[in-house]
Amino acid sequence: MSWWIAHAETTLSEDVPAPPEEVRAFYVDLDNIKLVHPLIVSVQTMSRTQTPDGYRQSYRVIDRIPLGPLTMKIAYRARLHVPRDGDVLTEADQSPGVRLRGRVSFEPIDGGTRVKAHIEMLAGIRRHFESG
Repeated sequence: MSWWIAHAETTLSEDVPAPPEEVRAFYVDLDNIKLVHPLIVSVQTMSRTQTPDGYRQSYRVIDRIPLGPLTMKIAYRARLHVPRDGDVLTEADQSPGVRLRGRVSFEPIDGGTRVKAHIEMLAGIRRHFESG
């Protein structure tokens, strides 16, 4: 059996006109995930566990994956690791052998927050705070 390991860096940054704590709270609230990620159809919380430095939340995601003119729905398990302060870590087990890991950071800047995250999520976060 062969295993392929791939690493892709898709993190970009975006400036959001809101304080870091507000942007971070919006991002980790699973009720907002469909606003942030354009492919997510639904999210179901599975568990939330307190950790010494914050909490870990597991949830089930249903995504829609575009395949040319068709769209396929897939379900998978994901986790957020949310420390009291600092970067939020994400993990998603999309299928056997496919594990996605991410890091989202919230850096204070003049007039708001510089968010570093996956490109599609950045657009959703920015839209939310610009329209508010």
